[in-house]
Amino acid sequence: MIEIQDLSLQRGRKILLEDCKLRVHPGQKIGLIGANGSGKSSLFKLLLGELGADKGLCKVPNSWRLAHMAQEVGESQRCARDYIIDGDAGLRHLQRQIEAENGKGSDACGATLGRLYDELEQCQGYSADARAEALLSGLGFKPSDSARPVQDFSGGWRIRLNLAQALMCPSDLLLLDEPTNHLDLDATVWLEQWLQQYPGTLLIISHDRDFLDNVIDYTVNLHQQKLNLYKGNYSSYERQKAERLAQQQAAFDKQQLRVAEIENFVRRFRAKATKAKQAQSRLKELERMESIAPAHIDSPFSFSIPVADKLPQSLLNLQQASLGYGDKAIVEKPNLGLLPSSRIGLLGHNGAGKSTLIKTLAGDLKPIAGELNQSEHLAIGYFAQHQLEALDLQASAALHIQRLSPKASEQEIRNFLGGFGFQGDRAFEIIKHFSGGEKARLALALIAWQKPNLLLLDEPTNHLDLEMRHALTVALQAYEGAIVLVSHDRHLLKNTVEQFILVDSGRAEPFNGTLEDYQAWLAHNKLETVEAGTDKTSKVDKKEQRQAAAAQRQKLQPLRKKIQQLEKQMDNWQKQLDETETRLADSSLYEGNNPELAPLLKQQGELRRQHEQAEEQWLELSEELEAASAN
Repeated sequence: MIEIQDLSLQRGRKILLEDCKLRVHPGQKIGLIGANGSGKSSLFKLLLGELGADKGLCKVPNSWRLAHMAQEVGESQRCARDYIIDGDAGLRHLQRQIEAENGKGSDACGATLGRLYDELEQCQGYSADARAEALLSGLGFKPSDSARPVQDFSGGWRIRLNLAQALMCPSDLLLLDEPTNHLDLDATVWLEQWLQQYPGTLLIISHDRDFLDNVIDYTVNLHQQKLNLYKGNYSSYERQKAERLAQQQAAFDKQQLRVAEIENFVRRFRAKATKAKQAQSRLKELERMESIAPAHIDSPFSFSIPVADKLPQSLLNLQQASLGYGDKAIVEKPNLGLLPSSRIGLLGHNGAGKSTLIKTLAGDLKPIAGELNQSEHLAIGYFAQHQLEALDLQASAALHIQRLSPKASEQEIRNFLGGFGFQGDRAFEIIKHFSGGEKARLALALIAWQKPNLLLLDEPTNHLDLEMRHALTVALQAYEGAIVLVSHDRHLLKNTVEQFILVDSGRAEPFNGTLEDYQAWLAHNKLETVEAGTDKTSKVDKKEQRQAAAAQRQKLQPLRKKIQQLEKQMDNWQKQLDETETRLADSSLYEGNNPELAPLLKQQGELRRQHEQAEEQWLELSEELEAASAN
């Protein structure tokens, strides 16, 4: 097991861990949570041996194989498939040994090669290419991507390759730091299912609460330089924390404000709850949020998103449009009308056109054909990854606000930015050295300051920690304008949107179902794709397959008849046995020397013997049938 005893760690002047204790047993799946900068990644580096403790013990068993997800990828000419297989260093070493021995030609040692090839089979070396391709597919890569060099992929896709490399590595301890940050919803669901089957010990840092809920069975909260272990997933941790904090009278008033905001949103939904399955599902999520609200009363984030003073009845209309780049259409003829009450989540595979649609709505991309009509009072708040790149790194958060509203007072700006976690002088520091999470918070703050009546949010939770995600969820619930949201954070989707649009196969159409229904659709769609690929590559004629199946059925028919005959005999004997035992239950049979008793007992024994023999024969024939059917 992993043992941490009296552990202290300091980076610069900041104390991250102080006198910490923790034991991690083999096979446990643990989520490591805590505010950004609290020391989660540093703890991973301790476990990997990249950092040394200032005090105490951090011990990982020497026999354990470790795998971790690197956060950066350099330039590499290796193709994606080979890069992933490189994650299995033992396999690569074995392959080099085999290559070297074969290179000796006639001087090669047959015994050595035999041993090496046996080891290759033991470590599943012959299936390495297939396993790497499966990882690529699960993480959203196209079949043609496996042969592309790593350097051809963008930063986010390279991080996916790092994740695949970590999953490829045989390990007893797997360390994953924000694995879902660069994944879409499809890949997140796939990774979730993969990790559920992982047999080793898992330590994972993630700010996706639904992902954590479905993967982990323990939660470690890094808070105030301590490691606090909770049994259960993230929601269980949240409930335990809520129960403790709810007892603190000082926090009660703030808690009630949070609960009131959530209750208000629940009331908005209640009138619609009987109209759709997804509304019912979302209502349950909202009611659950009410019970865990106290767990976030000590959050450093508390803000709202005000809506524009003018709120037209129709904000935007997209009619019979063709959306894409240049002459290449990606989404054909979407019809979308946005009202102030619209709260829409976009679903679909990576590359299906979700971002294309949202960019068109934002005005960053012009339709190839069709009409996009906007109200003259439309005020768009658009969040996408390039918003972070557009920030002035030499300016402070406060200066960004002042540039938008030169007449705003310093105190007004301070109060506003404080809700986004920029307290005190932090609001006036240049943002050059801000983390990705701080820049994302600032980008959201700038959107909120401008009072939009339409929010277009493309993966807004990337880089945000759990507390900020919760604050954003509450703010979006109370927001009175329209929302169009793309996110792999299922908790955010469940609690902020009221309808889904599925972008798939060049179309954008309403999806009448819940996120659970969408996951089922994904699984079904993937199965159909696999079957279609199998049909395409297989050269076996369908007619021949049907004829072979018919011949197999004919061959097995005598065996099935024997089994059916035995089943009838067993039923008949069981009925006779039941009748005999019913008669034997009559107490009058045992009075005096009743001549009927002995024959009945003999009959009971004979029927039991016949039934048991038939049952044994039935089992043998059934096993024979099963084996023959498999062949």
